[in-house]
Amino acid sequence: MDPGTILLFAAAALASLFMAWVIGAGSSGATPFAPAVGANAISTMRAAFLVGILGFAGAVTQGASVSEAVGSGLVEGVTLPTAGVIVVLLLGAGLMAIGISTGYPIATAFTVTGSVIGVGFALGGDPAWGKYAEIGAVWLLTPFVGGGIAYGLASILPRPDVPEDVSVPILAGIVGTVVATLEFSFLSSVGGTLAAAGATLVPVDGVATVTAISLGFGAIAAAVVRWDVGRDQAGGLRRFLLALGSLVAFSAGASQVGLAVGPLFPLLEDLPTVSPVVVLLGGGVGILVGSWTSAPRMIKSISQEYASLGPRRSISTLVPSFLIAQTAVLLGVPVSFNEIIVSAIIGSGLAVTGGDGVSPRKLGLTVAAWVGSFGLAFGLGYGLMFLLEL
Repeated sequence: MDPGTILLFAAAALASLFMAWVIGAGSSGATPFAPAVGANAISTMRAAFLVGILGFAGAVTQGASVSEAVGSGLVEGVTLPTAGVIVVLLLGAGLMAIGISTGYPIATAFTVTGSVIGVGFALGGDPAWGKYAEIGAVWLLTPFVGGGIAYGLASILPRPDVPEDVSVPILAGIVGTVVATLEFSFLSSVGGTLAAAGATLVPVDGVATVTAISLGFGAIAAAVVRWDVGRDQAGGLRRFLLALGSLVAFSAGASQVGLAVGPLFPLLEDLPTVSPVVVLLGGGVGILVGSWTSAPRMIKSISQEYASLGPRRSISTLVPSFLIAQTAVLLGVPVSFNEIIVSAIIGSGLAVTGGDGVSPRKLGLTVAAWVGSFGLAFGLGYGLMFLLEL
């Protein structure tokens, strides 16, 4: 490989690291533990430390799905060249930096997806309509599904006829069952999931065994949380909230790392000595450093807003956030954590306050910023790549 190509790849890798740092420093790194900090379940600095570690773990063990989709699943018929990858990453990071400095909620998923598609079309690529249908469905349904689940949970948890030593353990059981079915790259040789790995140790193989093991995980989680909430209700709720924050932080790393390193994946065909795992490790390190260096300030700021939610409403917010994030990882769909969290907060708020604290104007501006960031990234990506091709 000639030195010029190596230098271009190095430039793309640096842009990717910067993007990963921005993701770790931004709302994706700060939001998962903000409810736990607001509920005084954990300190700000400890939350930043954990969110960095968990984001790194999620990036390395589950990040390949979204990374492959961003790298080669958004446009058919072309492979992004190194110059195109640099354009995508600089556009995504630049628009996010503008959003952070101006206060507009620019979502990484929208900017990166828009710029990849724009650059790909400028190179003569064809639309990947099947993947667009998946992405559009997730993006459009997230506010309704996430907000609806959050609304239902926030309506049930405070009810006196539904004791918390029953309702919260049921939630823990559902979450535990889902955790057992998550796919991890290091378990690919034994089925990919914790439940499938456990099934390899049982003489009777099959779907029924995997299902039974998954339900067993859920039952154990429910029993532990029931015991904890029963002996110390306030403390048990805070510890369950902390566990949910950990799962959301892990899921954030798994889904968001693809936005930073996914555009690099097509370049690996010309660099056989660089494995996708190494690229994911680099993205995970970028998220970790971003979380450790800049997330504490954002966690403290966001937690002040979450402090008014209380542990029950925070639990109602984080449960659907975890489920939607992992669904996106499973489908290989880039998703905005801003959209997930904001939708869940609004849903739980409608149940508790009846919508008094929800500003239609602010909500409208947020949605407009999301749509506008996608359109702007698409237009800039197409235009810049078209000029470079000329």
